[in-house]
Amino acid sequence: MSVWGALAGGLVGTVLLTTTLLAATHVRLTRMDLPFLLGTMVTPSYARARALGYAMHFGFGLLFALGYWLIFSAIGTASWWLGALLGVAHAFFAGTALVAVLLPAVHPRMGDELTAADSNPYLEPPGFLMTHYGRQTPIVMVAAHIAYGAVVGQFVALAG
Repeated sequence: MSVWGALAGGLVGTVLLTTTLLAATHVRLTRMDLPFLLGTMVTPSYARARALGYAMHFGFGLLFALGYWLIFSAIGTASWWLGALLGVAHAFFAGTALVAVLLPAVHPRMGDELTAADSNPYLEPPGFLMTHYGRQTPIVMVAAHIAYGAVVGQFVALAG
């Protein structure tokens, strides 16, 4: 299995994931703007936050693709459906531990579940499976991560 297949799949998968999330935001299925959430960790500027957030999101997409590749290598097989299953796990990890717990703990401009009503955080916390950004957000997020995983899995399988 080729690491280059994983990286190529990670790039294509991240384009698909990011486009899906952006489209879902524009058709009002969710209020989640993941690049903005990431970018505001490093700058308060809205324009810079989005640009830096996209760069960070693509970097993380490549890192997660390497993680998928390690799993595929460890089990000795890769496929789109196995990647899709990993995408489900990835989505639940991202929506629970990563974004709902860790991000509010380290994000300098985000409130948390215990933020006082009279405080003024820049961003509200995402909540469990990012439900604070809309009731359909978990569905969108899981579907986008399934697609990401399927793409990475297929690219790794094709790169043999």
